[in-house]
Amino acid sequence: MTLMEFTMIPLDKGVSFSAYVARILDIVDESGLDYHLTAMGTLVEGEWEELLGLMTRCLSELQKDSDRISVSAKFDYRKDKSGRLAGKVKSVEQKARRSLKTS
Repeated sequence: MTLMEFTMIPLDKGVSFSAYVARILDIVDESGLDYHLTAMGTLVEGEWEELLGLMTRCLSELQKDSDRISVSAKFDYRKDKSGRLAGKVKSVEQKARRSLKTS
């Protein structure tokens, strides 16, 4: 299973991007993959091919009305684990011996 954290910013659309993020999140939500929206990006868990396909669909959506798009992505592949969106946070909280702010 792989975790992907990504952002897509249409650089030719001014200083506020929330309407574009909302369009991308519709696609992420429809994918059925587990995800978390954060203030700085979106975390998604899935198989490698699913995640690349999802990112491609999101980019295609923004290409409809944007001429320049910045895309940043990080991936964390781990063969033997799933459910890591929550599991990684719980692991850190256990080691810290307290609940941490996560959103």
